[in-house]
Amino acid sequence: MSSTITIPTNFLFGAATAPHQVEGNNIHSDWWAYENASDSTIAEKSAEACDSYHHWHDDMRLLANAGFNAYRFGIEWARIEPQSGTFDQEAIKHYASMVAEAHELGLAPFVTLHHFTLPLWFAQEGGWKSAHATERFLRYINAILPILQQGVAGIVTINEPNMVAIMGRVLSGDIAFSDMEPGLLPTPDQGIADKLMEAHHAAVDMLHRELPGIPIGWSVANQCVQAQSGGEERAHSYSEAIEDQFILAAQHDDFIGIQSYTRTVFGAGGKKIQADASNLTSNGWEYYPQAVGCALQHTHALIGSVAMVVTENGISTHDDERRIAYTNDALVSISRLISQELPIHGYFHWSLLDNYEWGSWAPTFGLVSVDRKSSSFTRTAKPSLTWLGRWSQQHQLPSN
Repeated sequence: MSSTITIPTNFLFGAATAPHQVEGNNIHSDWWAYENASDSTIAEKSAEACDSYHHWHDDMRLLANAGFNAYRFGIEWARIEPQSGTFDQEAIKHYASMVAEAHELGLAPFVTLHHFTLPLWFAQEGGWKSAHATERFLRYINAILPILQQGVAGIVTINEPNMVAIMGRVLSGDIAFSDMEPGLLPTPDQGIADKLMEAHHAAVDMLHRELPGIPIGWSVANQCVQAQSGGEERAHSYSEAIEDQFILAAQHDDFIGIQSYTRTVFGAGGKKIQADASNLTSNGWEYYPQAVGCALQHTHALIGSVAMVVTENGISTHDDERRIAYTNDALVSISRLISQELPIHGYFHWSLLDNYEWGSWAPTFGLVSVDRKSSSFTRTAKPSLTWLGRWSQQHQLPSN
């Protein structure tokens, strides 16, 4: 017989999306330029994506009707500031409308300010390597204050800064995919990492002044690094470089976002242990739902009492029963830590929709499928949406 724990009514329970991955036609962004370059190596383009720029009402209603109380979505910098110093007031009104409707539907808006994509002009200026990067980021945030001043439940300044710094090396040609160790991430570009931390801390200070009382933080891509006998030293150095420095940078924030899907295991001699081929998700990651609990424990060990919100967790699969099983076991690992009084304040499933996954439409992380061939981009809720929404409605989590 299954057992449950009760969670507070203000526990944020929802799903997440990211602008470039769902909105469509993000034409002023660096990623749009990468996708559409004549020599692009990106396999598939985002194009109209899920057309959420026009169907966001549908997305929110699906969440609200399923019983969720929160929605994590992003503001697209490239839409707000398509040219340097020029701000699109219609885009600002658009995102303000999203915040307002979220409130009307009973969804707490949890807003991300930067989710991988940059305005093309900023990327051409040097992006996060630019001497003006922090200044540019603060100028953008100042422009969107009218959106945030409507009342948001929390603000993620930068999504997965560790992945931004890692991809900075890859996209610049500093390291080729062929030179990477199979299944492992390369070390970040430390110059980009340092600039991201500088920009984040400046943004936190600014937002605390302008929006007192609203929780501010950033979200880190957590790897759940584990070691078998003889792999401890490599596991420590790997985690320290690609994850820990970004977690420690959040030690004075109001919260930190945990983003976890799978694990990385090192064995004797520091060699990565490859997962059993029979136990992989559809995008090739090890099926390991306990990863989120591992990530929460590791983060808590590093920065103690800082509140934690699971800002992404999910599985790419075409089998929705497997999605439910994975998510159930992930929630069990979370509930056990809540019972141990770790400060876990929310859970956002990745993702609400089957969306664009940075060069490919093949991965299916969504609680909702999207018919991109239909003129209306028809959304169809999967059983997992109803199943997960019920936990939110009941203010409970499974505990075994």
